[in-house]
Amino acid sequence: MPSIFHSLIKDDPGVSCGGVGDLARPVDPDAERPRPLAMRPNPGEPVDWYRTPLPRETLAALNRRSDAKGAAQTLGFLGLLLLSGGAAWFSSHHYPWPMTLLLLFVHGSFYGFTINAVHELSHRSVFRSKWLNDTFVYVFGFLGMHSVVYFRYSHLLHHLYTLHPPDDLEVVLPLEYDFRCFLKTAFINPRGVRFKLQGLIRWCRGRFAEGYESDILFPETEPKRRQAVIRETRLYVAGHLLLVLVSLLTGQWILILLVTLGTFYGSWLLFLCNNTQHVGLMDNVPDFRLCTRTFLLHPFLRFLYWHMNYHIEHHMYAAVPCYNLRKLHEAIRHDIPPVSDGLVATWREIIAIMRRQNEDPTWQHRVTLPASANPPREFLPRPDRKAEPVPA
Repeated sequence: MPSIFHSLIKDDPGVSCGGVGDLARPVDPDAERPRPLAMRPNPGEPVDWYRTPLPRETLAALNRRSDAKGAAQTLGFLGLLLLSGGAAWFSSHHYPWPMTLLLLFVHGSFYGFTINAVHELSHRSVFRSKWLNDTFVYVFGFLGMHSVVYFRYSHLLHHLYTLHPPDDLEVVLPLEYDFRCFLKTAFINPRGVRFKLQGLIRWCRGRFAEGYESDILFPETEPKRRQAVIRETRLYVAGHLLLVLVSLLTGQWILILLVTLGTFYGSWLLFLCNNTQHVGLMDNVPDFRLCTRTFLLHPFLRFLYWHMNYHIEHHMYAAVPCYNLRKLHEAIRHDIPPVSDGLVATWREIIAIMRRQNEDPTWQHRVTLPASANPPREFLPRPDRKAEPVPA
C-alpha cells in the first residue's frame, strides 16, 4: 500500500492557486512547490485525532438530526436559487441586458454553493431520514454537475487523514492564493468549464486518471464503485444535454446559463468562504485545532455556506448536523484558538500568513490556544519544518 501512495507524488509536487477548500481537486503531482511535501512514514495507518472531550448527553443532543431543520436549510437554499434564477430569467424578457447580467452575477454568487450542499448532504447528517439526504444530494449534484460518488470517496479520506499526505490528497499544503487566483473564478471561470467537462466525459467513457482516481478512489478491484460513478455522470450529462436542447428549441437560452453553467461565474463569494478552511495552517498534525480554521460569519452568509465557517467543529465531530455547529462551537470554544469575526478579518489573517510563507517557505503558522485549552497534540516531524514548539 505505501508504494501505491508514494507513486502518486513526485519528488517536487505542488499546487497552483490552491483549490476550493475541502472541495478542491487533488494535488497536481507535476507542479512546482516552494517546499517539499512531507510524507507520512506510515501511509494508511489511522490518525489518532484529538477531539475536545464532551459529555455523552451533550454530544448526543448535538448529533440529533431533524427533518424539519434539514428542510429549512435545504429547501431554503433551493428556494434562494429559484428566486435568483427566476429574477434573472424575468429580467431577460423585460429589462435591458445590463440588469440581466447583474442578476445573473447574483445568481452565480449563490449557485456556486451547490457544492457545499453536496458536501453536507453527503455526510447524511442534514435530514433524519436517510432517503431525504440521498435524494437531495443528487438534486444538487445534478444542478452543479458535482459527482456525489467521487466526492464521497475522496471526502472520506479527507476526514480520516486531514492534511496528512499522501492519504489525504483533497487538500494539500501549501495552498497559494493571490489576486490573480481570485480573478480566475470570481467573475467568469472558463478553465473550470474545461476541467469539469474533461472529468465528466472521461468518467462517461469509463476512464480514470492515473494515480489518485485509478489507484485510490476507483481501483480496478472495485468495479461496483467504478460503475456507480460512470452511471451517475452519464445521467448528469444526458440530463444537461436535454436541458440545452430544450432551451435552444424553445428560445429560453438563459436556462443554460442559469443551470448548466451556473457554477462557472460569480464564484467570488465561494472563493472567499471555502478557501479559508485550511490555508496557511499546519499539515501532519493530529489536532484539528492546528490544521483547520473556524471563523464567524453573518447569519445569511452562514446559511449560504451551509455553516462550514465552523470548520474545526465540523472536523472534530463530523456527524453533527450543520445547523447544530454553532451550538458545538459554544460547547468547545474554550478549547480552540480565538476566532476572527467576518471574511475581511479572516482574510487579513490569511494574507499575513501567506506573506510570511512566501518569505520563508519552511515556515508554518502555529495557532495560539487559550489558557483554558488542553495542550496541542504533537505533530509528526518533517525535515523542512523549523523546530519550534507549538505554543500552549
